[in-house]
Amino acid sequence: MDTLENIKQQISDNTILLYMKGSPNAPQCGFSMRASQALMACGKRFAYVDVLSNPDIRTELPKYANWPTFPQLWVKGELVGGCDIIMEMYENGELKTLVDEAAAESEGGE
Repeated sequence: MDTLENIKQQISDNTILLYMKGSPNAPQCGFSMRASQALMACGKRFAYVDVLSNPDIRTELPKYANWPTFPQLWVKGELVGGCDIIMEMYENGELKTLVDEAAAESEGGE
């Protein structure tokens, strides 16, 4: 499977997916740390991909997403945004609503 197909598969297979540097428990940059902490605070499971250990994804995803930086949050196949957007949504309550709705849909088998 080529890198682009792999990215598309990851996005379609995971309702809530964070492309980040490092992991939620060991982030490798401040932006990834803040984004993953905001997601964890929403209380739902989410998948992540460490772009530092996946250099092909790190190179190709910004082109596919038309978004140059990491982290990138994808919910239900749609790019939500990066750290600033994630934090703004977290602070105004939109992130929890989005994550709760997406998790409920995925648990319901839709």
